[in-house]
Parts: sequence; C-alpha cells; structure tokens
Amino acid sequence: MTRADADELSAAVRAALGRVVDPEIRRPITELDMVGAVSVVEGAASIDLSLTIVGCPAADTIERDVRSAAASVPGVTSVDVAVGVMSREQRDALTARLRGTRTSQFGPDSLTRVILVTSGKGGVGKSTLTANLAVALAASGLSVGVVDADVFGFSIPGLLGIGGARPTKVGELIMPPVAHGVKAISIGMFVEPGTPVSWRGPMLHRTVQQFLSDVYFGDLDVLLVDLPPGTGDVAISLGQLLPQAEVLVVTTPQAAAAEVAERSALVARQTGQSVLGVVENMAGLAQPDGSVLQLFGEGGGAAVAERLGAPLLASIPLSIGLREGGDAGAPVVLTDPADPAAAAVLALTDRLRVRSVPLAGRPLGVTPR
Repeated sequence: MTRADADELSAAVRAALGRVVDPEIRRPITELDMVGAVSVVEGAASIDLSLTIVGCPAADTIERDVRSAAASVPGVTSVDVAVGVMSREQRDALTARLRGTRTSQFGPDSLTRVILVTSGKGGVGKSTLTANLAVALAASGLSVGVVDADVFGFSIPGLLGIGGARPTKVGELIMPPVAHGVKAISIGMFVEPGTPVSWRGPMLHRTVQQFLSDVYFGDLDVLLVDLPPGTGDVAISLGQLLPQAEVLVVTTPQAAAAEVAERSALVARQTGQSVLGVVENMAGLAQPDGSVLQLFGEGGGAAVAERLGAPLLASIPLSIGLREGGDAGAPVVLTDPADPAAAAVLALTDRLRVRSVPLAGRPLGVTPR
C-alpha cells in the first residue's frame, strides 16, 4: 500500500466516523472534536477517541459505533481504538461551542416554539398530557424537549419511563436524558427517591433558570414546560424568563377546575405570554353500551375557552390505558394509538404542529460575512 493509498483510506475512515453520533449531545463525534489521529497501515485502522468526561455513560455505545463505522470502510481489515478523555481546555472549548453566542437557548432570537402547559389546579392530568404530547410530537418527526417545572410534584421522569435516569455533566453543561426521542429534565433526576423538595421562591427561580440555560437541549422544534399547580413563584419566573411562550391551559369539565385554570391563563397574559388554547381532560368515560359517563360533569373546557377568547383544542376522554401507560412509563400514544385518549392527543398533536405565530421576519441568529 502506497502512502497516498494509506492517506486516502485514512480520510475515508474519518469520513465514516462523521456518521457516529454522540447519544447524549446528538451531534457527530467529528464535529465535537472527539476524534483525534486516524491512520490506516496495511488495512489496520488506528483511531484516537476522546470521550467528554471520565465515566461517560455512553462510552461503550460510542466505541462500538466507532469500530463498526471504521470496519465498514472497504480496505479496512482491523480496527484499534485508543480511548481517552478530553482535557479541561478541550471540554471548555466544546461547551463554549455548544452554547454559541446566544445568552439563552430559548430567548427572543430562538426559533424553538415554547409551550407552557398549565392548569392552575393539581390532579387534572396536566403532566400526563405533557408527557404524551411530547412523545407524540417527537414521533411525528420534531425535535422535542420537556422541562419539568413542577419542582415539588415532579412526575415527568416516571411518566416517560426514566425514573432512575441521571443527567450527565460536561463542563458547565448538563446533558438531559432522552426517552422515546424526547430530551427531558426534572429536579427528580437530582434527588434521591422519596426525598421531598422544600424550597422557597429564590431557589425555585434559580432551578428553573438553570434548566433553561445550563441544560443542553440542542436545536429543538418544540419545548414543553410542565408547570406546577397555582399561580405562584414558578409561573412568575417563567413569565420573566420566557415572555414569548404560548400557554396551553388544561382543565377538567367541572366548574371548580375550570375557574382555577382560567386564573392561570390570566396570570400568563399579565406577563405577556399568549394563550394557545384550552384542553379539556377527563371529558368522559365510554360505557359498554355506547353511552358516556360524565364523571366530572360537562362543559368546563368550552366555558374556559369562551371566557378566554381562545380555541378549545381538544377534549380528552377518561382512559384506563392512559393511566396504565403513565404508571408504566410507556405513553399510550405509542403503545396503543387507537385508545380514545391517545387518539385525542394525536389529533391535538396535528393541530400543534401548525405554528400559530409565523416565522416570517424572525431573526435566524446568524451574521453574514
């Protein structure tokens, strides 16, 4: 093999490594400067691979994919991978590149659509709706993230089936776990099981702020934020941090829940956020004879929508499958799309895929040379 042939084969191996994606950062490892020297001598490929951190949870996956990609190049007969770890300087350079020049991932210059899911009242299925909606949007081809802002009553990790997951820290950035194609972050990923969170307002604000700034979501099409019940500290903080967000109001049909849900929407409007629409959950339970048992009454969703001057986007029936999927961490929109509740969420997904605010005239965050 001539030197030119060896160089050509080395270049082919490096190109093949460009198809290997870091499972946490979701970018090619060649773009992340994780690939060092690459050489091929008499068909034997040698590759220097630098992981982002010591004990990287994706280490085995990345090394396996690197070996597979290199071995797929015609002319390569064996692959040797020397695995190391980035230096502090390399890691700092990587995090700076990932952050970019924007001061906030989801600031006014972001093209990510931010939807806050609020109810004002607990126990109406807001978190279950958020989890299923996120998974359905991801399954439709969008890049989706979820922030569990319900610090005291976090439930998103369990609903997505990642109750024991822990984020990975790369420099100053936090890599969120991924479930069903959705990147998710929650305070439940940082505390021991069964440990209550008892914080005052400043700590709540700092936590939400850190989730939005220090967690690396990458380029998202949609970010869903699961709000806690009520109109207190977290709602106010999100009004300050995400004034451009749209608010999805969740209520049950009963009048008491509808009145509280309306208040949460009014608080959002006071901070400049817009009300996207209303979702009525637990709308009824289908009976074997075809009738519908209205356990929580009727008309609450339509009443809230009318008083807010917003559309009623969906009416989601009571469903055993929806509840069982939440308990099992297997969203019903994936396991049983024909379930009545799943069908209603999927129809809502189709409506939300159409932007209510056009992108025309929005800055792209790039500067031409």
